[in-house]
Amino acid sequence: MTPLSFSILARDSKSRARAGTLTTQNGIIQTPSFVPVGTKADVKGVTPAQLLELGAQVVLANTYHLYLQPGEEIVKAGGGLAKFMGWSKDGALMPTMTDSGGFQVFSLGAGFGKTIFKVATEEEVRHDKGMTVYDEEVATQHGQLAVIDEEGVTFTSHHNGSLHRFTPERSVEIQHALGADMFFAFDECTSLSAPYEYQKEAMIRTHHWAARSITAHRQNLEAQRTQSIFGVLQGGPHSDLRTESAKEIASLGFDGFGVGGSFSKEGMVEMFEASVPYLPEDKPRHFLGIGEPGDILIGISEGMDLFDCVAATRLGRHGSIYTKKGIIHLKSEKYRNDFTALDPETTVSGTELFTRAYVSHLVRSREFLGQTIASMHNLGFIIQLVDGAREAIKNGTFSEYRENFERNYYQR
Repeated sequence: MTPLSFSILARDSKSRARAGTLTTQNGIIQTPSFVPVGTKADVKGVTPAQLLELGAQVVLANTYHLYLQPGEEIVKAGGGLAKFMGWSKDGALMPTMTDSGGFQVFSLGAGFGKTIFKVATEEEVRHDKGMTVYDEEVATQHGQLAVIDEEGVTFTSHHNGSLHRFTPERSVEIQHALGADMFFAFDECTSLSAPYEYQKEAMIRTHHWAARSITAHRQNLEAQRTQSIFGVLQGGPHSDLRTESAKEIASLGFDGFGVGGSFSKEGMVEMFEASVPYLPEDKPRHFLGIGEPGDILIGISEGMDLFDCVAATRLGRHGSIYTKKGIIHLKSEKYRNDFTALDPETTVSGTELFTRAYVSHLVRSREFLGQTIASMHNLGFIIQLVDGAREAIKNGTFSEYRENFERNYYQR
């Protein structure tokens, strides 16, 4: 019996968008929902109390990074991820998720030293050159940190050069120790520039790893009582592979599903159309690593329920913020004397008193507070965007909501 349940409360008549409730051992998540990323059991520059003020319902942490620092056993001894990081409300722990480490395998291996896109334009894809298949000889050279085989991945710590190995069983074991309410099966992410043959090879390997991951989870009766496992679809930008992957992963009995890998922005809708119809309607779907506002709205319209991305805080740390009229870069000279609100059309709890001029001063001066304010604003903006989409689905106005946002944000 899975500790997770999912109910659909409303559907959009013009798309696959749906609003629902996702119930976990540590609380209920109203979907669709944006999931802030707490890579090392912290959302950079933002406290758990501030996350609650911003409206966050659930956070996602990174298996690879927590395995290396401080180690999964320390997190377990600390009461599990939520308790360890102080993610609670009124004394009750809040829902958490962990990824599998698969994306880090890709970024340290085939993607190492390259610009990595989850969603890219065709132009960006054409310029994404470099090694796309793991090569053991190259991997032993300076800089390459991960080598893949059919059983798992051997990698070198980026901290101290020590050697480590992940298999599906080991990834699940680590995630059991971390104790998140929901976690992902071990998978292999691929580059958009990888050839079709390798995309298929990696997809098949992901399917094998998915079966091993769910078997490992089922063998731990204690974990099954409190944790749920999501399978990950792969297949790159190829519709036939996405359909094959969706059918295979759906057949394995996962509690939920993640749409992973990389794909072109132009082909995103086609990718969804090739996969979503083959996923069970009564289980949650997570669009992995997606934070661009327009991409989130596309995901919602195609039936996705959860989204995570580091972009909100990463942009904030570099002095850029979301506004209803698009991203602005506060380090620009024109904001030094701009005493208007960060976004006059968006009120974010905890940041509403600060002006563009003040935060511009902070980020130009490299003051940590500027990074925190910008990060909080961006998280609040994205959370409000998704919350608004959820209410629009319930009200039957999602299409208008999306059109109005995109017209203003992208100046269409």
